Amino acid sequence: MTPDLSELSDLVRAAGQEELITRFNRIGFEYKQDGSLLTEADLAVQTRLQQQLSEKWPQVAMLGEEMSADRQQAIIAEGGAFWCLDPLDGTSNFAAGIPFYSISAALIAEGQPQLGIVYDPVRDECFSAAAATGAWLNGKKLDTAGLPERPLSRCSALLDFKRLAPELASKIALGPPYASQRSFGSVALDWCWLAAGRCQVYLHGKQNLWDYAAGWLVLHEAGGSSSTLDGAGGFSATLQPRSAVAATTSALYTNWYNWLRN
Repeated sequence: MTPDLSELSDLVRAAGQEELITRFNRIGFEYKQDGSLLTEADLAVQTRLQQQLSEKWPQVAMLGEEMSADRQQAIIAEGGAFWCLDPLDGTSNFAAGIPFYSISAALIAEGQPQLGIVYDPVRDECFSAAAATGAWLNGKKLDTAGLPERPLSRCSALLDFKRLAPELASKIALGPPYASQRSFGSVALDWCWLAAGRCQVYLHGKQNLWDYAAGWLVLHEAGGSSSTLDGAGGFSATLQPRSAVAATTSALYTNWYNWLRN
């Protein structure tokens, strides 16, 4: 049975409301080997969705953030369809009591995202997308072509300075080409807020596959553009972390990318 976007949205929404909201501000955390945080909520959502997705679509494998690197690599190497799940994107926010986090789930087939869901349980905002079909926020179509046009100098930027090369970070800090900047702490929501026009340009130095798979599809189906800092466009189903340069329109992306590279 082919996965259905609406049914997938319902599963992710329920997991967010029943596993994340109920634990928010109520549990502690521990550190993983890479220094990132892990909470009971991460594991609860991954366990729940892995079980539900395997029951409904047993032919599709599961690649989750809270899996061993060997298992993740094995799933990629198999070359079949798989779910790419980040059960709690923004764990640091969640653990600190900051209400900005999400669940991100994407269906990857033939090396490309086919379906994507990013759910913000605090705001009950469900961003969704299907390849070559479109992107939506709570059922309302997202289309960046309908957003007001503005030059780079009047844009709001979403930036993560922590993972940028020092030279580039300094260049931006000393002479930003945009009007204002933000950094919220959930990569998946970053892509979706860009698709919704809440900011216009984006930069991140290092994202994992489960961070951006669903959000990348939402932005591109909404009409946005992106690449890596090295200019590699398109999607790459690899476990190698990637940088991201993005904007709501292709023209704005070109201006932003050229400024960064020059």
